[in-house]
Amino acid sequence: MKFGKELQAQQVPEWQDAYMNYNFLKKLLKDVTHFKQQHKPAGLARRVSLYRAFSGLTCRGNEVSDTDDEEEEEKAILVSEIQENGCGGGGRSYQTMFLRCSDEGGEVELLFFKALDDELNKVVRFHKAKLDQILDEAQELSRQMDALIALRAKVDNPLSASTAADSNARRSGRVHMDVIQEVEMGGGEGAEDHVMINLAPDAPPESTSKLVLSYNKGELRRAEQVMSHAFIEFHKRLRLLKSYSFLNILAFSKIMKKYDKITSRSAGKDYMEMVERSDLGNSDKITKLMERVESTFIKHFSNGNRRKGMKTLRPTAVRERHRVSWFSGAFAGFSVALIFGIVTAILARNLLNSPGRTKYMNNIFPLYSFFGYIFLHMLLLSANIYFWRRYRVNYSFIFGFKRGVEIGYREVLLLSSALSALTLSGVLANLDMEMDPKTKDYGKFTELVPLGLLLVVVMVTFCPFNILYRPIRFFIIASAFRCVCAPLYKVTMEDNFLADQLTSQVQALRSLLFYGCYYGWGDFVRRSNSCAQSEVYKMFYFIVPVIPYWWRFAQVQLFLLRLILYSAPV
Repeated sequence: MKFGKELQAQQVPEWQDAYMNYNFLKKLLKDVTHFKQQHKPAGLARRVSLYRAFSGLTCRGNEVSDTDDEEEEEKAILVSEIQENGCGGGGRSYQTMFLRCSDEGGEVELLFFKALDDELNKVVRFHKAKLDQILDEAQELSRQMDALIALRAKVDNPLSASTAADSNARRSGRVHMDVIQEVEMGGGEGAEDHVMINLAPDAPPESTSKLVLSYNKGELRRAEQVMSHAFIEFHKRLRLLKSYSFLNILAFSKIMKKYDKITSRSAGKDYMEMVERSDLGNSDKITKLMERVESTFIKHFSNGNRRKGMKTLRPTAVRERHRVSWFSGAFAGFSVALIFGIVTAILARNLLNSPGRTKYMNNIFPLYSFFGYIFLHMLLLSANIYFWRRYRVNYSFIFGFKRGVEIGYREVLLLSSALSALTLSGVLANLDMEMDPKTKDYGKFTELVPLGLLLVVVMVTFCPFNILYRPIRFFIIASAFRCVCAPLYKVTMEDNFLADQLTSQVQALRSLLFYGCYYGWGDFVRRSNSCAQSEVYKMFYFIVPVIPYWWRFAQVQLFLLRLILYSAPV
């Protein structure tokens, strides 16, 4: 893989514009190459080499001086650091002076170095801004960690903890921070009786509110969970910033190597020394801070178990397992074989001319059409995920998936192919068009196959055991619950997306309604139902399709209300 594509593949999507524009600089180098190829006389380098002076075979005394003179002669750039004085406290920028402007093509190379300096200054400023933000968050996180330790002491031993709280209060004063819950001891009125801790799971330390927290183990457990999540997210930002620094330094190194190769100069060494001296090349602060975060997390949240703590802080990416692809292909093959089996059974037994075909299409076919709609929806979802990954859409971040549990298009294809194999097996079992001439009944077992298949899907969806992608299943269930309860819950991206998807499943919801009518009030043994004559069924037949649209409308009600209030004239 070329480095340009590798750089794009490893970029943080939210910081994409802050990375070095490698392709643009590479394009400028192509302009330098084209200029040199157009203005380079044929055979010139060979003739010049023939006219060079011969210095002897055993010349040793002038070896060092000749090398120094040659390096001094070939020096093409002069790098410098400029201190900027501004209202924001100033900063440093880096500038390169090109010393060979008089050479042929010097103007093109000058444009390259100007663009290179702009990219370096852009990257350094972004890195410094993110580093300052992280250092501020580290101080806030440290204060909240002190508060959590004090809270642990209060819960475990309230009497002895009060003395420690007094000494801490006299030494460092009361810690002011944004919190969700405020811990207040009964019987105490001093500042040491208030333990402040940030319990916002998805917000930075400065964006939460204040509430009252009781001294009990349940609230302590909740505080520990939130602080653990805060440490994990903070460590993730540190890793992203370190990766940002490494990728940009590597990009500058690659582009300077290309420049030296094209121009036969040795400017890359001087320029990379300047890059290494910049804030971008100095990653000691990030490394030391990561080590402190890891040691603190292992000590306070993993009971000193380093392997467990590092597994939590650095979750491994989900591997593309071959067995997922194998089972997807196997189930897809079973589905194709079942389709051929169904077609063969229909033609061999002349079922198209059977007197029971009308009952089958009116009663059995709507039951299986529900699974057909679900299969088609999952197939389109797998295509969406495939193109999201191909075009580098960070869907796991957009939908709030935890790292390591996000589902890929192969997993969706596996589930959809398994569902299609089960459904087609049921269809083949229900192709019996002949009934008992005495009782005029069909096989009770085969008639319950669609209902059994539906119950299997429901049980797998709500299965509490950690099998068959439980995090994703529970994520969808929680999102569906928030859609149903809209507008009581704040609308997130995943809720918005799910509600939109449900509006396209109107026919699937109608098929689900038919299940209740057919197995609840119909004579499923004789394949007959009175759904079409039921006024209640007719009413719900038109109400059910409106429900997903109502959920979607309820999600935007609060937004519309705010829009009306804020846009109204004062």
